[in-house]
Amino acid sequence: MCGIVGYVGKEQAAPILLDGLQKLEYRGYDSAGVCIGNGNQLQVVKAKGRLAHLAELTDGGKSLHGTVGIGHTRWATHGAPSDENSHPHAADQGKIVVVHNGIIENYQKLKEMLQANGKRFHSETDTEVVANLVEYFYDQGFDFKMSVRKAVERIEGSYALGILCRDYPGTIIAVKKDSPLIFGFGDGCSYIASDVPAILKYTRDVAYLNDGDMVIFTDHDALFFDGAGDPITKTPEHITWDTEAAEKGGYEHFMLKEIHEQPKAIRDTLSPRMKDGTIVLDDITLTADYLKKLRRVYAVACGSAYYVGVQSKYIIEKLCQVPVEPVLASEFRYADPVLGEDTLVLIISQSGETADTLAALRLAKEKGARTLAIVNVVGSSIAKLADDVIYTWAGPEIAVATTKAYSTQLAVVDLLALYMAQCLGTVESERFNSLYGELQSLPEKVEQVLDTSVIEKIQYYASRYFNNRDVFYIGRNLDSATCLEGSLKLKEIAYLHSEAYAAGELKHGPISLIEDGTLVVAIATNRALFDKTMSNVKEVKARGAEVLGLTVPSCEEEIHKTVDSVVLIPETDTLFQPNLSIVPLQCFAYYVALMRGCDVDKPRNLAKSVTVE
Repeated sequence: MCGIVGYVGKEQAAPILLDGLQKLEYRGYDSAGVCIGNGNQLQVVKAKGRLAHLAELTDGGKSLHGTVGIGHTRWATHGAPSDENSHPHAADQGKIVVVHNGIIENYQKLKEMLQANGKRFHSETDTEVVANLVEYFYDQGFDFKMSVRKAVERIEGSYALGILCRDYPGTIIAVKKDSPLIFGFGDGCSYIASDVPAILKYTRDVAYLNDGDMVIFTDHDALFFDGAGDPITKTPEHITWDTEAAEKGGYEHFMLKEIHEQPKAIRDTLSPRMKDGTIVLDDITLTADYLKKLRRVYAVACGSAYYVGVQSKYIIEKLCQVPVEPVLASEFRYADPVLGEDTLVLIISQSGETADTLAALRLAKEKGARTLAIVNVVGSSIAKLADDVIYTWAGPEIAVATTKAYSTQLAVVDLLALYMAQCLGTVESERFNSLYGELQSLPEKVEQVLDTSVIEKIQYYASRYFNNRDVFYIGRNLDSATCLEGSLKLKEIAYLHSEAYAAGELKHGPISLIEDGTLVVAIATNRALFDKTMSNVKEVKARGAEVLGLTVPSCEEEIHKTVDSVVLIPETDTLFQPNLSIVPLQCFAYYVALMRGCDVDKPRNLAKSVTVE
């Protein structure tokens, strides 16, 4: 989603803002802009397209003079990408300038009111309403702070706002509701940003704003207020991860770097929670007594996180004998779900800010269900609102298409399933110990998947198949769930039409799409279901398909009898095989996209964190 950066200090603001916005490019955007304050002058420069265009227009920020400013990268919601619809937005008389992340749900009603009071509009955006609404109250004699306060009281929806006023040089006001915003403490300077990487170069001490919080800051002071307008204190949190974690580190793309970071990320997720042969989840309060009364689990998420939820159905049901229903967060509220004290709702989100998922979480809490969030971002909205949180500790993920966030979410599901089984006593000790050992070995086995010899084979297959018009992924049980994520990766970054099906469903319609040369990726890692999957492979082969098989050593000899090409991965327990199976599919999508000349890290039309419905 949109990215926000703000700065007040002694240095020239524009170069700092451009640098911060560049660190937020991973969020996805279609235009960019800055507003620089110089005395009582507010200079706005913005443009459709890549940030490099804005940098060129401003000579890297050198042509804009002033030590206070706000910047923005936009992902269009209201109005097509254009210079006019780009942020920042100035109010009609130019007294107020605003950058905004989120969506104003009642913008049309507010716009009509403001137009009736003489305000003119120059864009199609909901954000311009905010600028004019603040100016409307300012014109009535309220000061800057109170004008902002009265404006946000009228706004319905989500917002992270950075606001400048022409008559208050050297001052920024920021306010937040449902969209991420952090404050950075500097030496003789202060910052705001949508995410830590934007300002990590300048400060490691930050505060996460809560819903309703407002901060008024200058180069020497920062005053914080809660939603009621009462003064509050914010204690800085020190960021410990290195700036190199947000850079490419020698890899051609962030996505490739993050694929190769998965062994470490999974190890960081698992190791602190596996002690002396038991699963230790100190951060959550799910007791054995509660779990024994549990009648249903919902796994609620969007996109790749939803596919983790699909995996959780197979894993938790198998180990814990508790029904699990994966539900898309965008549908959860409208399905009238059966919720109560005996229901656990798993909320899965990388950013912790996903709008649909956040709304589903609120509904679950309203209806009395217990909520457990699996998120990566500490201090995010979902993390704060859920009853319990398990952090993935994946570190920053810059590429829009998730890899290590997905893998660590899946590792947390494995941990949670074993923890619940441990509490419920639904798995015999010998089986539990075996699963425990296999879970511990996952990082090492992922490293084996990323061995150069395996990667070179995947690159070769990508070179053979990158021009295919249609690709189908098939598998059974957990393999079927892995197909969903593998197919999505190919769609996201290579722009190839790709579908994923449970292998047994092909003959119920989709097989009519198979023709000579169609690529079918068949995942067959479950020994018990291998023969049935191969029967489906033979069906597509008989209709001209080219089949790339993914399997384990115990099935290698047999699969070669049926498929055209094979990728071999290490063997683990069937329940944990998806943690390994997904890695070659991520690599395959990456190399196909590379050969098709696609922008791997910033695929078209997509955003990293979707904070609007």
